[in-house]
Amino acid sequence: MTSTSTKKSSDAMTKTSHIKRNPKKGYTLAFLFLLSLLGGLVLLNLVSGSVDLGLGDLYEVLFQGRALSRLEYNVLYKIRLPRIISAILFGMALSVSGFLLQTFFRNPIVGPSVLGITSGARLFVGLIILGNFGLGLQVQSLGLFFVFSMVGSLLAMVLVLIFAKRSKSLSTLVVIGIMIGYIATAITNFMMTFSDEHKIAGLTMWGLGSFSGVNWDMIRVSLIIIIPSIIMTFLSAKSLQAFLLGESYAMTMGLDIKKFRFRLIILSSCLTACVTAFAGPISFVGIAVPHISRILFKSANPKILVPAICLTGANFCLLSDYLARTLFAPIELNISVITSLIGAPIVIYLMTRRTR
Repeated sequence: MTSTSTKKSSDAMTKTSHIKRNPKKGYTLAFLFLLSLLGGLVLLNLVSGSVDLGLGDLYEVLFQGRALSRLEYNVLYKIRLPRIISAILFGMALSVSGFLLQTFFRNPIVGPSVLGITSGARLFVGLIILGNFGLGLQVQSLGLFFVFSMVGSLLAMVLVLIFAKRSKSLSTLVVIGIMIGYIATAITNFMMTFSDEHKIAGLTMWGLGSFSGVNWDMIRVSLIIIIPSIIMTFLSAKSLQAFLLGESYAMTMGLDIKKFRFRLIILSSCLTACVTAFAGPISFVGIAVPHISRILFKSANPKILVPAICLTGANFCLLSDYLARTLFAPIELNISVITSLIGAPIVIYLMTRRTR
């Protein structure tokens, strides 16, 4: 009897070790969960709003050939679909940008908003809105908005890197990033003091951060920037993993550290600049989502994390946008209010856990 129980115990231990050594099933379930959640949130955002357009209406349009009324067409194709697609795209962009910055600094609580990168982009976009360029958010000026936002993001990043070389302290790095953000915000507010009221109103509305003003032209430009950047990040998974194991190890694997660092900076700045230019500054997505993905997948492998972060970021922003629209309807909340309320407790938890 003892030998039988020993054999059963041995078989159980073998199965357990086999599961631990083969986590592919867990990854598959996690990805299926995120994809199902994404589909559910897309449908929820499609049917939610002041205009009644339910699941039954969508079913009739898709499968029974019912024609959309003019009101339904405008609501669906000019408001809800662009907003949903932008939430997915920008959620992916901010999340991957945060992951790249955390990898670059080997620091779990850095992100575009913490390091002042978003504020730098806001400052340079403010130069267009408040300056005498005579430009607004028109199709012909979308590229200029991105370029100015990119310059602001890179400038803030360069300043952080300059100070980071002089101090290796985590707390010092975070404080420097926050201070750079304050300086950029102060300069923006200074420009607002001497600007016309309608320009100040335009910058204020843009600065609240929202997916509501995104149109199809902005989505086309965003697709050209975001999708290739994410693909390049995924293709760099092997280099990212080597970099995470230490610069010495990465160099033995043949990785050019300087070029790789430069690539991380450019990719992160492109992603952040695109979102900030077209949707305004959005906080905490880049910090919280990579950690949620690591907790969900229990992995640090970039080949797993990059697609996981993309899906989690898309879900995070879709849910945040839905709550911003519906919690106090017809009043719409600032999207950063919701992302901060969700993301800030995660950062607090991580900080207290790290201290412990």
